Amino acid sequence: QVQLVESGGGLVQAGGSLRLSCAASGSISSINAMGWYRQAPGKQRELVTIVPNSGITNYADSVKGRFTISRDNAKNTMYLQMNSLKPEDTAIYYCYYYCNTPTDWRFRNYWGQGTQVTVSS
Repeated sequence: QVQLVESGGGLVQAGGSLRLSCAASGSISSINAMGWYRQAPGKQRELVTIVPNSGITNYADSVKGRFTISRDNAKNTMYLQMNSLKPEDTAIYYCYYYCNTPTDWRFRNYWGQGTQVTVSS
C-alpha cells in the first residue's frame, strides 16, 4: 500500500512563498505520473502541476512561472515550491501519484490527505 503525506502548508501574506512536501511510503514499483492538485472552497479539485512518465512537466496557466515541482528520489519526497503567492492560491493542496506496487501491477491513483494553504491579501 502506498501512503502519501503532505506537509508545509500554512498562512502566508500575498507575495510570500511556501514549500509543500509530499513524503511517499510503501513499496512502489513504477510511477507513471506524479503531481499536485488543489481544491478551493466551493470549487472542484483542479490540476496544479503534473509530471507524466514522459518527463514533460505541465503547469496550470495560473501558476506558471510561480510554482515549481521537484523530487528527491533518495528521500522519496516530492516538493512544490510556491512563490509570489496570491489570495486566489488559497486552497487545500493534495499530492498525487499514479503508480503500481510489487504486489499489484495495476496502476492506481494515490492521494495525500491534503494540506491547507491560505494566502492573505
